[in-house]
Amino acid sequence: MLHNVTEDECILYLWQNEKTVVIGRNQNPWNECRIKELSEAGGKMVRRLSGGGAVYHDLGNLNFTFLITKTNYNLDRQLGVIIRAVNNLGIPAEKSGRNDITVEGKKFSGNAFYSMGNKCYHHGTILVDVDMSALSRYLNVSKAKLQSKGVDSVKSRVTNLKDYNPDLTIDLLKAELIKAFGEVYGLEPIRMDIDSLPEDDLQEREKKFSSWEWNFGRKIEFSDQIHRRFAWGDILLQMTVIGGIIKDCRAYSDSLEVELFEEIPKVLINCKYTQEAMEEALRSLSVDDGRKQMLEDIIMMICEEV
Repeated sequence: MLHNVTEDECILYLWQNEKTVVIGRNQNPWNECRIKELSEAGGKMVRRLSGGGAVYHDLGNLNFTFLITKTNYNLDRQLGVIIRAVNNLGIPAEKSGRNDITVEGKKFSGNAFYSMGNKCYHHGTILVDVDMSALSRYLNVSKAKLQSKGVDSVKSRVTNLKDYNPDLTIDLLKAELIKAFGEVYGLEPIRMDIDSLPEDDLQEREKKFSSWEWNFGRKIEFSDQIHRRFAWGDILLQMTVIGGIIKDCRAYSDSLEVELFEEIPKVLINCKYTQEAMEEALRSLSVDDGRKQMLEDIIMMICEEV
């Protein structure tokens, strides 16, 4: 759908997964998900293209994706569709923080973002009647992240919309979302013809995104690691250091930023494991103003830890 969205079109895709942990583009699956327990229960773990943190899906959760060109991309408008629909159900939803929608301070929707050329998408969860015990059982949320949110468990940070409207169902929410979609954009929503999407392309992408290589990647045998949490998210650097040289490196993060954490290992591999050499390598990265502070934070972390 991202590849096929047209210039003057916005697609709202509503979808569900059953018993699935979805991790962000640059996250370490073994740190974020209790993979053994999830697999034994018949669940799956998958990696998405966008950044951000891990989330749990079951059939009590409804996911949404807005697919649109950059010309028409408007985060406030897109979030406005979700908030209006939930408000129309008698629930006082509001935007909170970098990428959450909350009710009475508790999160029911986490959002993430991805762009490719002139096209982009914004997607997120809507917790309606999710099994909270399963969410806690399969997600391995770090204590540092929970403390940064002022809570002591993932269960105390999130909520189901059904707690605020006991009559709410997934079908009712879908109907309200479609209605709000039309109201916010001032147009009549038209159901998309899924059969128009190229089958060969779908099969090729299904093969890639279901592969072990994509979802788990390579787990390096590291000798050194550095971890820190910042306002923009956390970073875990794992490195294999042999003879004072970084021979392998992975950068994991739940930041909504994606590209920076894919570039960091490229400049650190074959670099000397010293403050000076690592700082010089990182400063060779070309970053825009939005990522400059993130890079400075990472350099500061390395100078304090190495």
